[in-house]
Amino acid sequence: MNTPNQPTRTPSETVARLSLAEKADLTTGAGWWHTTALPDAGIPQCRLSDGPHGLRLQNDTHADHLGINGSAPATCFPPAVTLASTWDSDLAGRVGGALARECLARGVHVLLGPGVNIKRSPLCGRNFEYFSEDPLLGGALGAAWVKGLQAQGVGASVKHFAANSQESGRMSVSADIDVRTLREIYLPAFRRVVTEAEPWTVMCAYNRVNGVHASQNPWLLTDVLRGEWGYDGVVVSDWGAVVDRARALAAGLDLEMPSSSGTGPARAVAAVESGELAEEALNRSAARVVALARKAAAHARPDAAYDPAAHHDLAREVATRGAVLLKNDGGLLPLDPAAPQHIAVIGEFARTPRYQGEGSSRVTPTRLDDALTSVIEAAPAARVTFAPGFPVDAPDADAAALREGRRGGAGRRGRPLPRPPAELRVRGLRP
Repeated sequence: MNTPNQPTRTPSETVARLSLAEKADLTTGAGWWHTTALPDAGIPQCRLSDGPHGLRLQNDTHADHLGINGSAPATCFPPAVTLASTWDSDLAGRVGGALARECLARGVHVLLGPGVNIKRSPLCGRNFEYFSEDPLLGGALGAAWVKGLQAQGVGASVKHFAANSQESGRMSVSADIDVRTLREIYLPAFRRVVTEAEPWTVMCAYNRVNGVHASQNPWLLTDVLRGEWGYDGVVVSDWGAVVDRARALAAGLDLEMPSSSGTGPARAVAAVESGELAEEALNRSAARVVALARKAAAHARPDAAYDPAAHHDLAREVATRGAVLLKNDGGLLPLDPAAPQHIAVIGEFARTPRYQGEGSSRVTPTRLDDALTSVIEAAPAARVTFAPGFPVDAPDADAAALREGRRGGAGRRGRPLPRPPAELRVRGLRP
């Protein structure tokens, strides 16, 4: 990190020796997934990558934040919605530790997660990667996840700060929330993660909060996060969330991601030169980025490796523990795997599982199990019959099913729906 002839300096001392342009460069990304390095000043590069339920590792050449381009295979753990259903903070910590081992093996220093926003609308596109509608549960599991990750030397980025709970107009909508509601519902999970687990970074949200973009909201990023909660790490933008770089720096946003191709640094330099932005604000943010980069380099392990099979077993454990059985008439379950029996597996998702959402957290799994194959393998003496029940690739299928349901369950042209074949009329299933 430092050359033999270069004395070790504090981040603030290092920044004091930089030009205004170099300071500004430090506060924006170099490409899609890396921070800016200044080797001559002893400032290494830091690599970030999407999470939070698996490592979505891309290179800068084919990078995106929408989950469109491919990524390197990684363990796809059940998303936060399933992990939260276990109510097990120790398990959340083990998942965090496993994710860290994969990050270290791939040269990733900061994993973008966990998401601890509150689920307030079923239409929020990120509900699957948020823990809960309960701030206590979300905060407890989020803190455990961060501790497990950072204990291995990989930084977390708790997100999306704050009130990112809807999809419509996500980039610009204003979440207008009174202060009491913010403090009782939307902020407690963040407060717990920040004060108990000390994440290396906090990621701001796209949306506005009470009319002010989260990326340039001084009440959120400075008054609450730093003044009240004592946070001293890096505040990083969600990818493309910065609206005005100078105002964001003044509000306390340290690192703009990804690279703005020089636009952000140029705006910062001009703002300092005109007196619009205090140079001390730029110095503080640059020093925080330097501290992050040095911490990342100090924990890097080029020889790190992980056990994909063990991590897959952990993912299965989370999936099992997170399953919720709502009803078990007559003690039907669990089935005896050695008994000769007929088992009906109904639903296309048993064969083509939906095991994660889309977008920035879309993981390319190292291995993927499905329920149908698992049932067949687990019950070798049983006769297993599968029926898809519904198509997953027909855009009008839901509307057609709804129309049939409104006709009282009649089939096409008003004819009664046929009885299922004999092999599907098994215990617990009624025509």
